[in-house]
Amino acid sequence: MHEERFRHYRLTRGVYGQRQEGVQMFRTKLPYGKVTSHQLEVLADLAEKYGHDNLHITTRQNIQLHYVKLDNAPAVWKGLAASGLTAMGACGNTVRNITASPEAGIDPDEPFDVSPYVQQAFEYFLRNSICQDMGRKIKIAFSSSEKDSGFTYFHDFGFIPRIREVDGKKRRGFKVVIGGGLGAISIVAPTVSEFMLAEDILPFTDAAIRVFDRHGEREKRMKARMKFLVKKLGVEKFLELVEQEMKGVPNISIKHEEEVTPELPSAPALDVSTLEDRERYETWLKTNVFEQKQSGYFGVYLKVHKGDVDPRTAVALAKLVRKVAADDIRFTADQNILLRFVPEGSLPYLYEELGKLQLNNPGYGTIADVTACPGTDTCALGVTNSTGLADTLKDLVQKQYKDLLTTKDISIKISGCMNSCGQHMSAPIGFHGSSIRHGVKVIPAMQVVLGGGLDRHTGEGNVADKVIKIPTRRIPQVVERLLADYDEKKEANDQFLTYYQRNGKRYFYDLLKDIGDTSEVKASEFYDWGQAEDYIQSIGVGECAGVSYDMVGAILGDAIEKLDESKQAMQQEVWSEGIYHAYTGMVVAAKAWLLSKDIKCNTHIGIIEDFDEAIKTDNVFDLEGSFADMVFKLNEHAPTREFAESYVQTAAAFVKEVIANREDALEGSELDNKLVIDSYYKA
Repeated sequence: MHEERFRHYRLTRGVYGQRQEGVQMFRTKLPYGKVTSHQLEVLADLAEKYGHDNLHITTRQNIQLHYVKLDNAPAVWKGLAASGLTAMGACGNTVRNITASPEAGIDPDEPFDVSPYVQQAFEYFLRNSICQDMGRKIKIAFSSSEKDSGFTYFHDFGFIPRIREVDGKKRRGFKVVIGGGLGAISIVAPTVSEFMLAEDILPFTDAAIRVFDRHGEREKRMKARMKFLVKKLGVEKFLELVEQEMKGVPNISIKHEEEVTPELPSAPALDVSTLEDRERYETWLKTNVFEQKQSGYFGVYLKVHKGDVDPRTAVALAKLVRKVAADDIRFTADQNILLRFVPEGSLPYLYEELGKLQLNNPGYGTIADVTACPGTDTCALGVTNSTGLADTLKDLVQKQYKDLLTTKDISIKISGCMNSCGQHMSAPIGFHGSSIRHGVKVIPAMQVVLGGGLDRHTGEGNVADKVIKIPTRRIPQVVERLLADYDEKKEANDQFLTYYQRNGKRYFYDLLKDIGDTSEVKASEFYDWGQAEDYIQSIGVGECAGVSYDMVGAILGDAIEKLDESKQAMQQEVWSEGIYHAYTGMVVAAKAWLLSKDIKCNTHIGIIEDFDEAIKTDNVFDLEGSFADMVFKLNEHAPTREFAESYVQTAAAFVKEVIANREDALEGSELDNKLVIDSYYKA
């Protein structure tokens, strides 16, 4: 298999190239961050055998293993599958891991538990034909309440649970937002429905992804996210296109599962008076523990610095969970762990046992709980080191600002580049990797962003403003300056977010301007964190995009592959899958023909329109009506067996005709190995 095509194969199965040659980052796909104690032990075993002896919790509630040899990927897949886990769709241009509030199911403010709806969405889109070959990825999030602790506001699709009276009955539903996103251009997702019935959210999402698949940009990777399509078309037009797709969406049944209290172990008890440091324990209770909606039970957060867990610690934690909590562990978007259903009497015992694992540190969700992506440690896209800075800022806060270790309104998030894997644009104080040219040298730097995150009073989400770029070695000074000014200027009932909004971007630029002055630079400021030599910017190529080039013949091979997948779906009597694979096969075949004529392709809708235009002057195909009429029949009919059989038959005949035309054109020529120009082949 050609290297670029193999890259697409492994990405969709969770295997992503690292900065280091010859090893991979292996990402699992854990809907709403849930694992059992046994699954945690399996992940620990895989990390010990095949990874770098570390489980890394991501901001997508996943686990990543680093330094995995490519030859060992099948062993990791098998280990995951045997325990009921998968890596399918964890990377690449598909529906990524579906995240949710870790407190879903135990949140005192929730109208109902969203976890079953997340699980059903995950199962529906896993390997679904509509999301295997998109221009870019799709990210979906569910919050447990109006507080939006699932951060729906910066996702492609976001769902917030509500209960409303419909026709005299109380019904479950969701507030729906679409087209949000972080990154270089951050957008808050607009609301498209204040209340959509729960049973309607999967058909709506299916139809909307079809619109994105068909109309979304594929050539310009930075513009290929759904947020740009929604912005380009406008919400009203986008929803019109969604409505046009609804008829072709299969009848999706969604289960409204009843909430039940899980089976719980007999809980060990411990006298609080035996604890060595009662004050620290009380702080831990205040910052890391909350009472669930289930009376007598508590949720307990474990603060995990940088999201890194040693496999032996993970195994010991799994055993502890079986003693004192529900067998339902949740990884969180801030790289921590939540234990659930801990009886009140077991809290002292749990605190002591967690201490043996160095997991009972107070300060969850405070400024000392720094979020950071791996950055230049492993990521090819990393510009500067985020983990070393995270270590430094955590130590700074714990030593100098102990009064802030119980304050929940300030957090710090760091990304190694602008892509926001550390979700820096959703933090009150955020940083992303950058650089500053200084003569012939380059200073490693951080872009300071301020004013992001959730308003804790309203639940409203905000994206941060880019304020100023500063050498990364001076970032501790930035934090000290910001905290000193906040302490001096904050008003009654203030939170850092409102303090920022009141003063505005210009105020903070002026406040930090002198720290960013590079007219004089110390020798050590040319070193990144964790380095003892001058910084050299080394940015690789990210692997989230699809294949960047291929031969026309190979593209036709893709069309045949889609027809084969269509036939397999038909044999399994999954009519909607058969139809959509057939649709994709026709579009891919049309693309191959257009590219052979040097006609550029960058969206599915563009291929369809350009094909119809091109055959007006080069009418070599026997079509009844237009190509658009033929392919868009999938929007005009429900996905029944009868229609599916007819549609798949039409697709097979069309692809066969395109291949015959191509063979005729190549007869006696040397065009067989013609490469398509890189920027042409994105759709």
